[in-house]
Parts: sequence; C-alpha cells; structure tokens
Amino acid sequence: MSDTTSPQSAAFIDIERRGVIAIIRLNRPDVRNAINDQMRQELIAAFEWAERTNDIRAIVLTGAGKGFCSGGDIAGMRERLDAIPGEVAFNGWKRQKQTHRSLVAIHGCSKPVIAAVNGAAFGLGLDMAMACDFIVVADGAKMSMNFLKRGLVSDGGGMYFLPRRVGLPRAKELILSGRTVLADEALAIGLADRMASLDELIDVSCSWAEELVQGSPAAVALTKAILDKTFESSDEEIFALGRQAQAVCYTTKEHRASVEAFLEKADAK
Repeated sequence: MSDTTSPQSAAFIDIERRGVIAIIRLNRPDVRNAINDQMRQELIAAFEWAERTNDIRAIVLTGAGKGFCSGGDIAGMRERLDAIPGEVAFNGWKRQKQTHRSLVAIHGCSKPVIAAVNGAAFGLGLDMAMACDFIVVADGAKMSMNFLKRGLVSDGGGMYFLPRRVGLPRAKELILSGRTVLADEALAIGLADRMASLDELIDVSCSWAEELVQGSPAAVALTKAILDKTFESSDEEIFALGRQAQAVCYTTKEHRASVEAFLEKADAK
C-alpha cells in the first residue's frame, strides 16, 4: 500500500512513498518528460527532501506515461537560439550550472538511487539515468546518446558515467553514432543492470532498493561516497577514506546493537 506525499507544490515532479522507498516521478508525459527549467528545480528540491528525510532509505527515479525522459526541452533550445548573440554563451553557462546541480543531487545522494527506465531515455534523460547508482530497464525501453545529432555534446555527465559503465571504446561508439540501444543490448553491455516487464518495473526496482538498505544509513552513505571516488583515487587515498569512515561507523547505534547481539548469542552457547 503506498501513500502519496510531496515536499512542496510541484507541477512536474510527483513523489510516492512505499515504506522506506521514495519514488520520484518526472511528470510531463505529453513531451515524454523533457526537462525544462521548472522541472529541473523541482527535481533538485525532491532529491533534497529525500536526502534530509531520515525514514527514506532509497530512491527510485522514473517517468510518467510512456517515456523516462526524452532529454532537454525543445522550447528551451529555441529560447537559447533566440537570445541576443552576445548573451548566448553566458545564458548557456548559467543554465548548465542548474543542469549540473540536478545531476549532483542525483549522483551525490547519500542513499541508493535506482533509475526505473520505463521508456525512452534519450540525451539528458540517459545522462540522468546513469547518474543513478543502478538502472532497471523495462523490456521495451530505448536509450540513446543523441547529443551529436543536435550539434551538442553530452552535458549531463554522460561522458563521465558512460565509460565507467560500458568501457571507453564502446562509450565512444555510442556517443559518436548516437544510435538507439534497445533494452536487451543495454543489459548485455552493462548500460543497464536489470530488466523487468513494464508492469513490474516499479515493483522490481523497489524490491531491489529494499535489499540495498539493510545496513545502517551511515555505513551505506559512507560506502557509496567512497566507491564513487574509486576510479579517480589512489589505493592510499581510498584506504584513508575507509579509515575515516570506519571511525564514524564505530560510533553508530547500529554497529553497537549488532556487536551486542552477536556477543549475547555467543555467551548463550
């Protein structure tokens, strides 16, 4: 049984709670959930709410209707083209800052985040999915890094996330060709982690999310933060981060309860 709540009045983002899971749903189905400026702000607010709500342990990000996210909103692209030439670059820079704030809110979340890709995830939509920790695709989903077809580069972290998922040569091929990847191939090459029928997509994603939050919130958050730095850090840097994180974990109520339960069981033998 789920109950619907919202941290604020939002036009383009819906939030549904299922126990300890928050389902954040992009809600512009008439344009396949294309991202405009207002949706971007509402998405940031939704993730900030989930981050600070202690009884939310994991997040599922999905789309309303037939698509996950078709990318950036065409109206926004037209607005950029209509701007005074001397203001195009600075306006674009400011918009990119907000885009990157939304991606940081997703990727930097201290709680596990699963993208439940229910349909097309193109351009910025695919970047957003890859910013999540895991991707579950519906069996009819399609994915594409189609930026170059618009004369653009991936601006939502795709050039960072994609090589880490599929390797550098394949990432270059997917970005340079801009071709569409179907769900079966996405699963085979590591662009997606699991696949489910469309009807079961959210249930499968929520069940998996529940499996990922069995540890203490502190241990989960610290583990995520360190793993996200693994490829850019030396072994000594990761060891140092691990030492610091473990010192924090020693102080948590979950660690104390676990040790006491183990000792009580051992003493009873």
